Amino acid sequence: MAIQKLYAGAKLREIRTRLGLTQKDFPAKLGVSLPYLNQMENNNRPLSTTVVLALAQEFGFDVTELGQGDAERLVTDMREALADPVFADGSPPLADLRLTASNAPALARAFLELHSAYRQTHERLASLDEALGREGAQLQPSPWEEVRDFFHYCDNYIDAVDRAAEHFAQLLGDEGDIRAAAIRRLANKGVTVRFAEDAALRQFDSDTGTLTLSRLAPPETQTFQLLLQVALLRQNALLEATLDLARFQSDAARAIAKIGLANYFAGAAMMPYRAFLEAATRTRHDLERLAVQFGASIEQVAHRLSTLQRPGAKGVPFFFVRVDQAGTITKRHSATRLQFARFGGACPLWNVHRAFENPGQFLRQLAETPDGVRYISLARDVSKPAGHFGAPVRRYAIALGCEVRHAGALVYADGLDLARAGAFEPIGISCRICERVACHQRSVPPLERKLRIAPDRRGVLPYELE
Repeated sequence: MAIQKLYAGAKLREIRTRLGLTQKDFPAKLGVSLPYLNQMENNNRPLSTTVVLALAQEFGFDVTELGQGDAERLVTDMREALADPVFADGSPPLADLRLTASNAPALARAFLELHSAYRQTHERLASLDEALGREGAQLQPSPWEEVRDFFHYCDNYIDAVDRAAEHFAQLLGDEGDIRAAAIRRLANKGVTVRFAEDAALRQFDSDTGTLTLSRLAPPETQTFQLLLQVALLRQNALLEATLDLARFQSDAARAIAKIGLANYFAGAAMMPYRAFLEAATRTRHDLERLAVQFGASIEQVAHRLSTLQRPGAKGVPFFFVRVDQAGTITKRHSATRLQFARFGGACPLWNVHRAFENPGQFLRQLAETPDGVRYISLARDVSKPAGHFGAPVRRYAIALGCEVRHAGALVYADGLDLARAGAFEPIGISCRICERVACHQRSVPPLERKLRIAPDRRGVLPYELE
């Protein structure tokens, strides 16, 4: 198998800037010439083995950060944006998109922001009555989308918050379970915790210092909400400092992101990084065993597994997604090359959609994307009952997976025929950017294929693809 060359010019420039070194001093420490460094920073040459070793030995840099994760995300997001019918005259070749993502990531993100603004404007015009009744509408990404993209491009790992949560869990020592410890920590801040059947999931009254949780919620949900409140009260300075660095465009986005960071703290405190990584490795990522050990839900465990990307101590790179019954993605993250559609639903050939038909069961799938990368995917429904008769049940399905080269680390891969090419089902990301010609579930034509209409012949699709 040919060795893939590593082009990471933007990351190399970022490292040099972070270290405060000039273009003269940096190549000297790396053991290369200044022209050679310039060629690498401009992606005219791949990073050499000498440079990679020097980054690790001279600066203690985690060389796994040199991977193309951000670039691949940007390429996928740009391809999806360019699938918009407004670009009907054609889109740049894939090679050009990769070059832009590697050499000019800021330009790529600006393009994505511009397209997002266009998309929202188009949607407002399509529903003019609603738009006219809304004052102060601005042409900018919605707060929810802005926060989603913040976590997306942080690789869903927030180092300062993760380490603070781990430190909090370590301080508990022999105090007992983390739920009781969280209640004691809140009491030290003058907060009284009470449980009520008619309460919202979590409600905090700052005037009386009372935190009310729903008695009907599952224990792991109650623990999570307790730790979330701990984060908001005891880690406020850290959360605000992280938000300052993010530079959100609106107060609404900042407020949503703060809750997201508090959620992150809660999950990381329930499942402290090093202890959780060790347990995940030992159990071969058995979600049920991990859920029992850490007092968490299956969804909480799966989500946490997708965040184990600490430099120098990374876990298996997983993707994680949650969809509703309509197929709309409500949570998404990928530390793998597999990226999800920014808008709309997931590929209908993916096993995550079948999880609704098999409640309480883990479904395994070997899948291959159009780029030839193979994955093992695990799916399960995660219904969320409200706790009493007649209350609506929120039904979701989650999928967790990784590239098949990591299959040996997963108990769920046991017994699967990983060597047989026919065992891998073809899946995609979005019909508009999926190049498969003979897909029986295709909803719209792919962007980069010409259509041929045959009035005297009809196959699975009402058109043929060239």
